[in-house]
Amino acid sequence: MIVLARLVSAAIALLLLGGTVVRAEPAETQPKAVVELFTSQGCSSCPPADALFVELARNPELIALTLPVTYWDYLGWKDTLGKDSFAKRQKYYAKARGDGQVYTPQAVINGSSHIVGSDKAEIERAVKPASGTGFVAALKLSEEAGSLRVRIAPVDRLSERTAGVWLVSTTRMVTVPIARGENQGKTVSYANVVRGLTRIGDWNGKEAELTVPLSAIQVPEADSYVVLVQADQPGKYGVMPGQILAAARSAR
Repeated sequence: MIVLARLVSAAIALLLLGGTVVRAEPAETQPKAVVELFTSQGCSSCPPADALFVELARNPELIALTLPVTYWDYLGWKDTLGKDSFAKRQKYYAKARGDGQVYTPQAVINGSSHIVGSDKAEIERAVKPASGTGFVAALKLSEEAGSLRVRIAPVDRLSERTAGVWLVSTTRMVTVPIARGENQGKTVSYANVVRGLTRIGDWNGKEAELTVPLSAIQVPEADSYVVLVQADQPGKYGVMPGQILAAARSAR
């Protein structure tokens, strides 16, 4: 009889709620790594890497970014997505690492190590941090009252390096028919194509909050964005991009 009464009570409650069952929302998946692909529409070795990054972009534990470069444009096809600033970023990574290796397709993991961009097994191995490594801070993004709010909190220890907070504007998917050059006749899709990188603040290793106007996100052709906290790497060439200390993607 007690069981029956409880079932009746539950049924009445459902009717009062309009038959709607309320479920707890799953916790937001925090990314564990950022993988940047330096690629080119004029590189015959790049389409397999481009296809792999379309696949990697579906993994909520990864932030996969595509940065098309321009130094292969002379081969007969000007990359329609390429930017000189991406080629410069790639070269700075090589100088900061000290190995000087610049090629396509090249995947850079968390601003530190590099791997051939089409090598799925090596990329998957590289994005699994060993004990004691990985991001040193957690990011939380929210849009409110016409502004983007970025909250940064150290995970378990303070970072002792100066770091920049970067807004990376992206387009989720771009498909390009290539009419000339080494990939003539191919149609290639690119995931999370970077449209611009803007430094919106600094981080000193402590809990912090930044607020920027949403207009900073409104880059032509971009439909999403990522926020990175990236260490500054001083050198004889100036301040270069170093290790990525934290990352988050927009909810858009």
